[in-house]
Amino acid sequence: MNIHDAMTLLKEKGYKTTGKRKEILDYFSHADGYRTAKDLIQFMEKSYEGISFDTIYRNLHLFCDMGILEATELKGEKHFRIACSHHHHHHFICSDCGKTKEINLCPMDELEGALPNYIIEDHKFEIYGVCPNCRNT
Repeated sequence: MNIHDAMTLLKEKGYKTTGKRKEILDYFSHADGYRTAKDLIQFMEKSYEGISFDTIYRNLHLFCDMGILEATELKGEKHFRIACSHHHHHHFICSDCGKTKEINLCPMDELEGALPNYIIEDHKFEIYGVCPNCRNT
């Protein structure tokens, strides 16, 4: 998802499109992979001294609920990234640096046949490990 589409979605759903929200979205649009709330607050404190974790978490969860951000858990902590919106795919996620690599195959192609008469509403498939850059350091 790009920033313009995200801001339009916020407006359509009745939310204010503040400078802070735009900066949060800009941060994630330039981040290479998943980032934590702590990463975001360190970035935001440069422009908004004293910004609270409540403000950060409230916006992160709003953006996830709206499909603007995706969330995963790495090492017991929630991590976020801008949502992919172009085509159906899954991710390899580096557990050290949070970078992602698209996986363009879906295990659901095989599993759907094993679930006759069930309605699958959604799914998520992630592989966790260490990327080549982190492995070599």
